[in-house]
Amino acid sequence: MALGMTDTGRPGLRLLAGVSLLVLATACTETGGGGALFTSNGADTAGTGGSTRLVERDVEAPEVFEASEAGLWDGRPSLGGVWVAHPDVSEPERALIRNTANNKFVIGALFKPSLDRAGPRFQVSSDAAEALGMLAGQPVNIQVTALRREEVPTAPATVDPTPAPQSAAPEPAGTDVASSMPAPAEVETATLDTSATSETAMSEAGEPAAKKKRRWFWQKKDTAAETAVDTGSDIATGSIAPADVQTATLDAAPAAQAQTQAQVQSQATPVKPAARPAKPASTLAKPYLQIGIFSVEQNAQNTAVAMRQAGMIPNVLEQSSQGKTFWRVTVGPATTTEERAALLKKVKAAGFTDAYAVTN
Repeated sequence: MALGMTDTGRPGLRLLAGVSLLVLATACTETGGGGALFTSNGADTAGTGGSTRLVERDVEAPEVFEASEAGLWDGRPSLGGVWVAHPDVSEPERALIRNTANNKFVIGALFKPSLDRAGPRFQVSSDAAEALGMLAGQPVNIQVTALRREEVPTAPATVDPTPAPQSAAPEPAGTDVASSMPAPAEVETATLDTSATSETAMSEAGEPAAKKKRRWFWQKKDTAAETAVDTGSDIATGSIAPADVQTATLDAAPAAQAQTQAQVQSQATPVKPAARPAKPASTLAKPYLQIGIFSVEQNAQNTAVAMRQAGMIPNVLEQSSQGKTFWRVTVGPATTTEERAALLKKVKAAGFTDAYAVTN
């Protein structure tokens, strides 16, 4: 009787346990207790920030030099690119040269003239006069301001905190994965020479053609069979040469041909020259000599050719300032003061008498 009541009550207990689990799951769903484990908080945002980057650019330095007065181009072609000379200049500088009549300007060199000439104090080179629209022998009012290269901070970059939505394109139905895979590379097959392989394996293994037959202590000794086996083993190992084996003379032509080919390849291979020893770093504050500043790239390249012909290694540097692109030609660097003085003497002998020392 008790057993029957237990069997009858089991379905009821199961039903009661199922209803309890259902009630608990519903309560968790309504209160959000279980959902918090799998849902992400949408209020998280990426922090915004910016970084300040320093860039080098030319900044006007009127405290170093600035003058506005008449300038003159005497009509003769000049070397050194774009430059103006003024007697009040103490050190060579890079300068902004502007024609106040037509508002044209150019970036050039500013230095003290080597010779004093009658007329306006500003002496203008032929390249500068062409860039400024000046005519030969006609004085024009120009404004010259020294430039200094300084590091200026740029505006910090702003990062957008909102992440870009990413949507994965669904793969079209019916796409065959195997057809989308790249085709395997074709494999070339070759038939192996079984006879050569067998002979090579036999020669490398060095096993005798026949093995000695194992004899038990109650068996009689077969002298003739053992003699035959020993003879075969000696022939296989090379201690006895068989009577029917003929010795063939090796052809020396392939070996000579391979040796000749190796000699030809060794002669054809170019011999790399020994690397030059690294030049010691210069300790001078201004190890370079500036030949000139040019507003036309071809003029800078022509000056560089003249420096190479004079036995010097020039550097052509493209730069920009105030929206203008210009090219500087320098030589160097010199490691000592004596070396720089000798290099300057060589540059002036080539006709560039207005060259001066610069940092880079």
